[in-house]
Amino acid sequence: MFSRLSDLFTVVGPGLVTSFADNDAGGVATYSAAGAALGYQLLWVLLLSTFALIVVQEITVRIAVTTGKGLSDLIRESFGLRMTLLAMGVLFIANLGTTISNFAGIAASMELFSIPKIVSVPTCAFAIWLMVTRGSYRIVEKVLLSIALILVAYVGAGILSEPNWVEAWSGLFIPTISFTREHLFFAIAIVGTTITPWMQFYLHSSIVEKGVHRRFLGTLRWELVIGAFLTNIIAFFIIVACAATLHTQGVVITTAQEAAKALEPLAGEFAESLFGIGLLGASILGVFAVPLSTAYALSEAFGMENGVNKKVREAPFFYGLYFFILFVSVIFVLIPYIPLIPIMIFIEWMQGVLLPFVLFFMLRLANDQRLMGSARNSFWANVVGGGTGVALAVLSLLLVVGVAFGIFSF
Repeated sequence: MFSRLSDLFTVVGPGLVTSFADNDAGGVATYSAAGAALGYQLLWVLLLSTFALIVVQEITVRIAVTTGKGLSDLIRESFGLRMTLLAMGVLFIANLGTTISNFAGIAASMELFSIPKIVSVPTCAFAIWLMVTRGSYRIVEKVLLSIALILVAYVGAGILSEPNWVEAWSGLFIPTISFTREHLFFAIAIVGTTITPWMQFYLHSSIVEKGVHRRFLGTLRWELVIGAFLTNIIAFFIIVACAATLHTQGVVITTAQEAAKALEPLAGEFAESLFGIGLLGASILGVFAVPLSTAYALSEAFGMENGVNKKVREAPFFYGLYFFILFVSVIFVLIPYIPLIPIMIFIEWMQGVLLPFVLFFMLRLANDQRLMGSARNSFWANVVGGGTGVALAVLSLLLVVGVAFGIFSF
């Protein structure tokens, strides 16, 4: 009995950590800006993307448990070098953007405490590098996850802001379809920040690294369902709080100070401090997880040694890539006068544009009879996963065509 409990606690973790890390700096900025700009109108997109997230992560978990191989390994073995280069190129661009977004979150949150980004960003980057290379990452991950849970404060803020619940529930269950630049942009960004490419590689690597047995697949499924709903309940209240406070006042979010105002019904004069602490925890958690996801994926794809349990000299490519992503992201965020919040939101939109490429490879692998056997994809998993990719591709095309032909300005 005790052995089984020990096994169970070993299994539990990846799904919850990955889900909660989804509410990183870019996620908070995107949900806040969507609520401020469009009120409750895109809550239905969040609801649909929650179910899509569950299905996509279930596919990821099933592939990992069934094959016991990394996602990058499987892509290389199944599609060859050229397609692997394409997949890794898409992942690298998406993850570099997400890392930049999270460093922008660090900068924005610390500026609320009057600490300039020239001090906060390099200091955090150096501390993160030390903790990863010294092997204390997993402990720090749990601490940061606890800090990021301060974002639960949005639940209280959303209730105390006295939103129009009739409009909120209508926005959640009755789609508002509008082909304007703003609606298309934020619809893509919401899906992109809810189902990010890095999450699938990170979740897959975590399960493979733990060596989770197939008998625990049911437990992992429940874990990811609970994680997806809990994290997106927070996202729901971020949108509601911003819709009830900022949208009604006509505030367009461009700074962290403006985003923090949504917490005033709960925290009053301490709203900026509460928002700053929550955003900092979420941002640092993202900076830990996303570059690691990239380093794991690319190392696996090209047969390099990898893992935080190895020393730097044992896995030079793995750690070198991690350092390169940190370095480039820090330099980008330190550009003078760069608009931090708009950059974070734009990067989440980019995630949505790139996600269909990752879904393509995952669905092909999940339907491979030779690889998956009886665990291959069901009809409905293909419908939801494929439908999500097609919908994002169509919305992205509509937005690009609209901008190209001057239907609306970017």
